[in-house]
Amino acid sequence: MKKPAEPTAVDSAEAGRSRRAETPRSALARLHDGERDPNAILEEQNASRLQDLVPLRRERMSASAFTFYRGTAAIMAADLAQEAHSGILVAACGDAHVSNFGFYASPQRTLLFDLNDFDEAAWAPWEWDLKRLVTSIVIAGRANGRDRDIIIDAATAAVGAYLQATRAIADLDPVTRYFTHFDPAVRATTLDRRSRRALDAALADAQKRTGARAARRLTEVAADGTRRFREAPPAMVRADADVEAVIASALEGYLASANIDVRMLLRHHVVLGVARRAVGVGSVGTRCHIALLGDPDGNTLILQVKEAGRSVLEQYGGIEQPDLVCHLVDGAGEGARVVGLQRILQAYSDPFLGHLVGAGGQFGYYVRQFHDMKGSIDMETLDDKPFARYAEACAIVLARAHAQSGRGREITGYAGKGPRITSHLLEWCLGYADRAEADYEVFRAGFSPTV
Repeated sequence: MKKPAEPTAVDSAEAGRSRRAETPRSALARLHDGERDPNAILEEQNASRLQDLVPLRRERMSASAFTFYRGTAAIMAADLAQEAHSGILVAACGDAHVSNFGFYASPQRTLLFDLNDFDEAAWAPWEWDLKRLVTSIVIAGRANGRDRDIIIDAATAAVGAYLQATRAIADLDPVTRYFTHFDPAVRATTLDRRSRRALDAALADAQKRTGARAARRLTEVAADGTRRFREAPPAMVRADADVEAVIASALEGYLASANIDVRMLLRHHVVLGVARRAVGVGSVGTRCHIALLGDPDGNTLILQVKEAGRSVLEQYGGIEQPDLVCHLVDGAGEGARVVGLQRILQAYSDPFLGHLVGAGGQFGYYVRQFHDMKGSIDMETLDDKPFARYAEACAIVLARAHAQSGRGREITGYAGKGPRITSHLLEWCLGYADRAEADYEVFRAGFSPTV
């Protein structure tokens, strides 16, 4: 059967403009005012998690309005599901707040800046990711007392940077678009002194965060001479022999999904130890382990084996997923979705990426290196100008990720020249920041460290 012809750039732009008739851009500014129970969503998530870690999740989320927001991708997806959207679906991150962007090493050992969390990745309207990003800029700015005008300017600049980058990338041919990436070293030459200083410090920190350093810091030599993980409960606890055996066996399944060069590299490695490690904020309580692998000469490698549940974009956002995603999940579990979407959205991905399905087929997992020059910038520590520059950088990276779905012309056709849709998106994000902060106060009022 002959494949239908793809729309031209002109046709795509016109298709985007025509969508305004069904969903006016002004509709993107309106927050739904129906009944909602955000705490019920959090408790529903907690019910399927490791119960001894649920108090730690609550504790981390209670630290500030921004840390609370980091753990509420499901709540936001449920809210967005009640509102109008553009109908232009792209491969989306699903949790594109500012702390989910950062540095990592390319296969060539140079540092890149990109999205770095894909647990919730799935297809969704392009503006959902942008709304989550811009709202996070607002909440992060408020969290450390920035002037309102500084926050508004940074949020506005982020929307503008996203739209400008989307237009520019849409002009590229598909192969050139595929190879585009954000090079922090090149970008540094265009920054002011304060922004460059913040970037240089973050790059230097990321370069120190190697797998070898992690092995030195997280492991110790036991009395019998074997190397094992150092415990720091409840965040870090060594697995018992049964769990260690299950993880070791499961990693055989992971190798089947990994690239052949990685299989070759790991052919002489064995599992020396396994620990359960609580990571992030929203992910706390999911089944996450790190495995220490070693070769006959004493060289080590740490892999992270992390549970992958349903994307909140599907589960709470109600977005029907394309066959590509459904086939991945049906054939190889939710871990395959995370790995597949990461490879689409990132310019270059960890060569050790892979996935597996746990014993009994109940849980899907994805596997990646644990620490490989990974680092990030803490927005709360930045001066005002670097704060705004970092917000723009995140927006540009998000535009590049969305562009891989090939709908950039449609997005810019719908968005128009920019000022009107920017004002609508900003109105929504400011309103949602208010709502998220109110949710946080309710959450904190009910939080007790003894829960």
